[in-house]
Amino acid sequence: MNKENNTISTFNSIRNEVLDSIDSFIYAKDLSGKYTYANQALLDLFEKKLADVIGFDDSHFYDLVISRQLKINDDLVMNKAIRVESEEKNFIKAKNETRIYKVVKKPLYKSDGNVDGMSGVSIDITAEKKLQEQVSNQSYLLDTMLNNIDAHMYIKDCERTFLYVNNRVAELFGKKAENIIGKKDTDILPKEIAEQFYQSDKQVFETNKKQVIEETAHSEDGETLHYISTKVPFNQPDKLPALIGFSSDVTELYKLKEEFKKLANTDPLTNLYNRRFFTEQAEKEYNRAKRYSLSLTAFAIDIDNFKYINDKFGHPAGDQVLIAVAKQLKANLRQIDILARIGGDEFFILLPETFATAGMKLAERIRTEQSNLKIVGDWQGEIKLSVSIGVSSFLFDDESFDTMFSRADKALYQAKNYSRNKVMYL
Repeated sequence: MNKENNTISTFNSIRNEVLDSIDSFIYAKDLSGKYTYANQALLDLFEKKLADVIGFDDSHFYDLVISRQLKINDDLVMNKAIRVESEEKNFIKAKNETRIYKVVKKPLYKSDGNVDGMSGVSIDITAEKKLQEQVSNQSYLLDTMLNNIDAHMYIKDCERTFLYVNNRVAELFGKKAENIIGKKDTDILPKEIAEQFYQSDKQVFETNKKQVIEETAHSEDGETLHYISTKVPFNQPDKLPALIGFSSDVTELYKLKEEFKKLANTDPLTNLYNRRFFTEQAEKEYNRAKRYSLSLTAFAIDIDNFKYINDKFGHPAGDQVLIAVAKQLKANLRQIDILARIGGDEFFILLPETFATAGMKLAERIRTEQSNLKIVGDWQGEIKLSVSIGVSSFLFDDESFDTMFSRADKALYQAKNYSRNKVMYL
């Protein structure tokens, strides 16, 4: 009997030594909530000796108003015989601080099967929870920032898989962010657009350097969208090479730029090119004709008696005449031809790769059609008009386009001085 008692005593001693060496808090309570066992970790937490813990309930060690979940969990175990895995936020009086625990509590049974108490293991996860909270707060802050910046932000790896997209990208693709992340661009975008975007992605992966490029896409209603994209390498250990992309929608800016460009090159009344743009393009065509020995013909056109029209019918009527003449001139030209309002009632036409004979035929047709124009409006009477046209063609001994331009201008004045409603060639 003594040998058996010694064995039990040795086992209990070893058990207590093992339990006391564990950092987790291990304990047992009776049905009244008084401690029947506490390992050394729990005694250290309470800053008590074993004799000061056994037989005492939690009110001596915790603020139970703050630590109310502790009481709720104990009641579930002892009154309803439920095993509990939960988190508890407990205020420890000895430490004068709140800590968070992951707890596992189980009922203890008597031989008759009735609950006799409970055992529990509590692990301090305060530091872990604070870290999780910090990560969560930082993640929320980062998501808030990235979802509210005026750019489409995304992360893709070298296998074209999206690792992250912000809300702007999700809205653009018409999908939820979680339905994009983890999928390839070819699964999300039409093949043509995905391939277009991937060309600039490849530049990042091949050079491992930041790339800034202009990209275009098309909306569902067919509108062309313009983006300035900045893509930078994003490499992590043991991960596939990736990139971070920031694409800013500059469609409105692009439209504004094109509008300014149009205004700078266009006559506002007739929507034809202005003198500035015509001169630039004419120099290019002249140089091309000279370099490759190509034909080139130019018209200088003037509306006959335009001052008389303005004086008799008024300037609004004169504006309508200019618009009608411009429309008729444009209808006779090819896409490669260049038509401009030089100023007042003067127009100029440049016909690339056109010989003088073909140019004269076109000039006669234009003169005839303009003579048949009849313009009516809010004024009294019908406006009839005619035009005079001077024609010149490129000569190899021309010093510049101005030389050719001057010949067409002189031919125009000869036509006007001759009889008006005339085509002259120099």
